[in-house]
Amino acid sequence: MLVTSRANIRYLTGFSGSAALVAVTHGDVLLVTDFRYDEQARAEAGAVARVEVESTSVWDRFFKELATLGPLAALGYEAHALTVQDAERFTQAGQAWRWTATKDLVERLRAAKGPGEVAAIRSAAELAGAALRDTLPQVRVGMTELEVAGVLEGALRRLGSEGHPFSTIVASGPRTALPHARSSRRTVAKGEWLLLDFGAQVDGYCADVTRTLVAGARATERQRALYELVAEAQRRARECVRAGMTGRDADALARDPIAARGFGEAFGHSLGHGLGLEVHEAPRLSKTNADPLPVGAVVTIEPGVYLAGQGGVRIEDDVHLSATGPVLLSDGRTELLELV
Repeated sequence: MLVTSRANIRYLTGFSGSAALVAVTHGDVLLVTDFRYDEQARAEAGAVARVEVESTSVWDRFFKELATLGPLAALGYEAHALTVQDAERFTQAGQAWRWTATKDLVERLRAAKGPGEVAAIRSAAELAGAALRDTLPQVRVGMTELEVAGVLEGALRRLGSEGHPFSTIVASGPRTALPHARSSRRTVAKGEWLLLDFGAQVDGYCADVTRTLVAGARATERQRALYELVAEAQRRARECVRAGMTGRDADALARDPIAARGFGEAFGHSLGHGLGLEVHEAPRLSKTNADPLPVGAVVTIEPGVYLAGQGGVRIEDDVHLSATGPVLLSDGRTELLELV
């Protein structure tokens, strides 16, 4: 099987560089990279893979080394992680293998986390919580969303995050009704919703946390009622989710109480997703997923209610689905924060 997904390459071999091709057969693991990663690849992947380094064309070297693995009747490839341009290289190289598209083979292995993986995600989640606690006293009405994001990202880096798993979302006022808003130059106003969706990364593994608060004032009754609706649904889901239940049933844990209060149409995304080497991975906690959630998965629990032109609330925590029940990895703070 040809592996081209960076996350899958790291999972299978430990190599964390940005350029490599990996072939896995019954008896061998081959990793081909370029000169930039010579020492790194041998240090990270040398114990599990035969590492070959090429200073010119990695693909040409890959074809050459692939021939040493013996006759191959078929070669699986990751359809989601191979460009048409790269696929054409096989035709141009005169390779006559039968191509077989694979789907989620490695991703299914990655869905159930081992103890070391869970520990890394827990560390990332704890780091994210510490960064938020460091950031909130510095947030002021009149700052732009981008300025708030900059303070938060600085805290994440200072406390040890290897990177930002995704572009930090800071949204204020009516922009909090945009589930995947981009931080903007809009200034934060008194009494508005302020939503922060951010991540941290430790040993390659991601945490993903969202908090919604009120900036510069006490919450109104209407704000408090909306927040408590989402918070109650989120607490119910994170306490009741179990390995073995379907993604659909997990999603319903939060969706049903929100819908019962008349806000079903305002909760338009799924309840959550898997976390690991990527911030969005299997399994999905979605009303369309009838598959059981695997023991060992780490998932987000992130219900939200979004009212166009008014604003929205989302609360997100990270949960490990252990064999004995859900284990909260992030700090789980669901009280309404008011930055007065």
